Amino acid sequence: MNVPISIFILDVSNSSTPNRGEELTVYLDEVVDWITYWTKDLGPIQIKHRAGDEIIFVGPGYSTAYTIAFFVSRVWKYKEHMPYFGLAFGDIDKEVKELDIEKWIHPLVKQARYANDLIKQEKNRMLFKFELDQFYPNESKESFPYHKFRNEFETLINALLYLQLKLIQSQTDIQKMVCTLFLVLKQQKEIAKILRKTAPTISSHFKKGNSEEILDTFSKIISILHSLQEKAYPDSAIHPQTTNENLTTRIRTHLQEPIHIHSFLSPSL
Repeated sequence: MNVPISIFILDVSNSSTPNRGEELTVYLDEVVDWITYWTKDLGPIQIKHRAGDEIIFVGPGYSTAYTIAFFVSRVWKYKEHMPYFGLAFGDIDKEVKELDIEKWIHPLVKQARYANDLIKQEKNRMLFKFELDQFYPNESKESFPYHKFRNEFETLINALLYLQLKLIQSQTDIQKMVCTLFLVLKQQKEIAKILRKTAPTISSHFKKGNSEEILDTFSKIISILHSLQEKAYPDSAIHPQTTNENLTTRIRTHLQEPIHIHSFLSPSL
């Protein structure tokens, strides 16, 4: 029986900076705790902080890894040491709970690792990169509809992510803050109250920072991944959209706690 999964490998930029490595290691442990809590009701996952500044995550569903990666990237505390994510999704022939993540060898892991390595080589690093076509056996192309077009999907999704990154990089600090708070709170009035600004000011920062386009790109990619999973598993009782909505609700509820909101507003350490 095949199981739909997604993977990310998170790495941290400039993590070898003197006097910061140990601090980042502690923070990565905290991020692992967050993700473990976020996915508590999702079903079995595998997550491991290893090699000092790396996290590997494996979870059910094509959209899960990217959803978590996007939220982590937006609320990340250390702005001078941003994370980047090599991503992959696909199908395995065993349950996630059966995996030994330290020893597991699979094309999907190689793809996520390869995507992560490609980002590492970039001068202007992407936040996210999907790799869908390398290391996957050709005979699998007949198994699921999307397999025939892996290369095309990879190109299109990464193009969207590149444009999204350009919009993010053009944001001012206050525009980034408003965008992040809207992702978490979904209410501009609440953001205005937290930042002690007027609602029209928040609306202006939201629009000028292209926040709607950034968040819409995130939603569009998630919708594509849901559609691919539904077509690959037409008889499944699991509805990826509902599962993802439950996940994002749990993430938002957790991040809305005052201690987390405060961390979004604090300057980089």
